[in-house]
Amino acid sequence: MGCYFKKGKGWRFDFIHRGNRFTGAWFRTKADAMREMAQRKMEVTSPKTNQEAQEAQTDMDFLEVTNRRLDYVKAYHSATHYRDYVYMAKRWARLWGDLKCDQITQDMVEQYLLKRRRKVTAYTVNHDLRYLRAAFNWARKKKLIGDNPTDGIAFLPVEKKVKYVPSAEDIYRVIAMADSDTQDYLWLILHTMGRVSEINRLEWQDVDLENRRINLFTRKKRGGHLTPRQVPMTERVYKILNRRFNRRDQAKPWVFWHTFWSSKTGEEKEGPYQERKRIMRTLCQKAGVKYFRFHALRHAGASIMDRGNVPIGTIQKILGHENRRTTEIYLHSIGRVEREAVAFLEAETEKVTHGVTHSKEKGLRLVS
Repeated sequence: MGCYFKKGKGWRFDFIHRGNRFTGAWFRTKADAMREMAQRKMEVTSPKTNQEAQEAQTDMDFLEVTNRRLDYVKAYHSATHYRDYVYMAKRWARLWGDLKCDQITQDMVEQYLLKRRRKVTAYTVNHDLRYLRAAFNWARKKKLIGDNPTDGIAFLPVEKKVKYVPSAEDIYRVIAMADSDTQDYLWLILHTMGRVSEINRLEWQDVDLENRRINLFTRKKRGGHLTPRQVPMTERVYKILNRRFNRRDQAKPWVFWHTFWSSKTGEEKEGPYQERKRIMRTLCQKAGVKYFRFHALRHAGASIMDRGNVPIGTIQKILGHENRRTTEIYLHSIGRVEREAVAFLEAETEKVTHGVTHSKEKGLRLVS
């Protein structure tokens, strides 16, 4: 807290008063930042009339709203969600960092989105709009601002495609190309249908070898709570975890961990994986199969279960979904009901076709 310098941008101040965070950026000199911070402290600590308080509340700096929203996301959501927000918030700050929230208009937001569309897909633009709208809605709910400039802005139309789900054969080819540690990692994702973040944070205290079950934790729940669900071990998963447990470094709590260079501390550190994005592209190329990512293994597992007539409620529980509709997105196989429906269509049309053919053979005209 206080005043600090950021290379390439300038000086910034940051302080907390009665639980609220106040920031300002970017100043050419430290003296300018200190002077502005002193002025801001005087404003927030001096008594205000109700009217003045209301005016200040609905005329907050956009940069301050963004920082407060980031603090909230960091506290209540996953690290991935926070990282995505930071990435987009930096772009917003470059455009509107010097403005008050009520100075940002709907037209300004639309122009920003259309400009983004020239460089990225409609899906990415919609993702940006969704996060920006959430930030303004959060600030409005907190009574920090009056209006949300994203209200009334429609999402761009996107071309929806059938999600590619790798076959079991392709998955096995990819796993065969990996080293032993990565093979264990991929088998766990496939056989637990866990999210990558859940497998990354998996610790030995979450593994119950005696009862052959695993506790997977996710923040993808309302309120951002880190919520567990139990998943039974397959025989393969049991053997993998039993072997890794017997060979584990007892000083490390994680099932999967690595040594990495920290740019923040400037030294090597040990810890769980955060991301492993590049590895799947390399493995798919080696295996000679179409590229797919870790998440496709969840879809593949759900589809395999669906083809085996596993009840959708059971699949939903294993995947850790709160909403049945979300689970339905994962089911890419054609179910028994759909097959019976098209079989009925075929049978009925075959009757008509047979009738027409028979009539022609006898030289008769079919009357409707």
